[in-house]
Amino acid sequence: MKTVAFYTLGCKLNYSETSTIGRLFQERGFQKVEFTDTPDIYVINTCSVTDNADKKCRKIVKEALKHSPNAFITIVGCYAQLKPKEISEIPGVDAVLGAAEKFQLVDILDGFEKKEKPQVHASAISEANTFHNSYSFGDRTRTFLKVQDGCDYSCTFCTIPLARGNSRSDTIANVVRSAHEIAESGVKEIVLTGVNTGDFGLQEGKRVETFYELVQELDNVTPINRFRISSIEPNLLSNEIIEFVAKSQRFMPHFHVPLQSGSNKILKLMRRRYLRELYADRVASIKSHMPHCCIGVDVIVGFPGETEEDFLETYNFLNALDVSYLHVFPYSERENTMAPGMAGKVSIKDRNRRADMLRILSEKKKRYFYEQNIGREFTVLFEDDVKDGQMEGWTENYVRVVAKYDPVLVNETKHVRLTAVNAEGLMEAEETYVEVLKH
Repeated sequence: MKTVAFYTLGCKLNYSETSTIGRLFQERGFQKVEFTDTPDIYVINTCSVTDNADKKCRKIVKEALKHSPNAFITIVGCYAQLKPKEISEIPGVDAVLGAAEKFQLVDILDGFEKKEKPQVHASAISEANTFHNSYSFGDRTRTFLKVQDGCDYSCTFCTIPLARGNSRSDTIANVVRSAHEIAESGVKEIVLTGVNTGDFGLQEGKRVETFYELVQELDNVTPINRFRISSIEPNLLSNEIIEFVAKSQRFMPHFHVPLQSGSNKILKLMRRRYLRELYADRVASIKSHMPHCCIGVDVIVGFPGETEEDFLETYNFLNALDVSYLHVFPYSERENTMAPGMAGKVSIKDRNRRADMLRILSEKKKRYFYEQNIGREFTVLFEDDVKDGQMEGWTENYVRVVAKYDPVLVNETKHVRLTAVNAEGLMEAEETYVEVLKH
């Protein structure tokens, strides 16, 4: 029996796909092992959004060869689609598979026998037009369920449409079926993921269903206690979705909504599909229906043309918004996108300085959000990561709670009252003995 190990770089979507590819191997009789267990095969799932994709890929390959010098090393993922030839030249790489091929890799690389030259199987991105059902399993307490893939937007900084193709989705019926399969494994929380999750419903280029219809159907999957929406564009986050989540017992009061810039000038240069006024309206709508809802924000700083005044406009806009935390990214150039050719390049020093300013603001926002929840009661779902005798879990509204480790609590929910934010920025809590009705 051949053994295989996996390594994932990047987003929740990549984790769901790695897990699914892992199950394909197991169905064919391969044994999944840890990265350090001298496997016969490595599958490395790459990302193109993070900085230094090439550097990170090379490092993982080098580490893999340290543990298993004779292993067959396969590279898949967004970076593999964008730069297949470049990756094939990394010492130790045996095969590179693009977006249209990665779910067929067990068939394509039949036997996983090393050849004189690396195998490259990467079709044009137009060939990646099929939706492949994916969800993570057995990796953590929560499961990431892919409902949508690809993107039809043309943001000037982004390579994702080149790496994943056009927007396409699973069907509602299939997603509901997957949710029931996941529930049977004992998982209590599902995170809905996609490249452009709110664009769910496109099948073969036609709008067949909608994301709003999807969340309505998933709300009836009673074995699952919690659903979260991983990320959704502000122009696709309709008031009907917000109002539905506010009333739902299963969809958690937590939204992650990309902003990218608080300057309308920069949003237009980025070719985003909204202006700051719409974003502010969405935040106001969420908070009016769910005052203690957690709202996360993606922001890019140092985009070409962003002056200090533009950045301060973003900073002040975010400072005034009732949001809970920021994911901050200094702009980094991507080949085959429009942004690198734009005027007004911002120095690396200024990009990093601006990112640091927003990260400090994020810490302040997060602490304020946590403090606003002290004294309130929530249900915490505890995870199985243990550090220094303590375990952590998440409230419905995404407050991270720390507690003394108790093996009985893993993947269980406890009703608690939040009491204080500790020195590490985690919430402490006390158990409240409220009878929680089980479905």
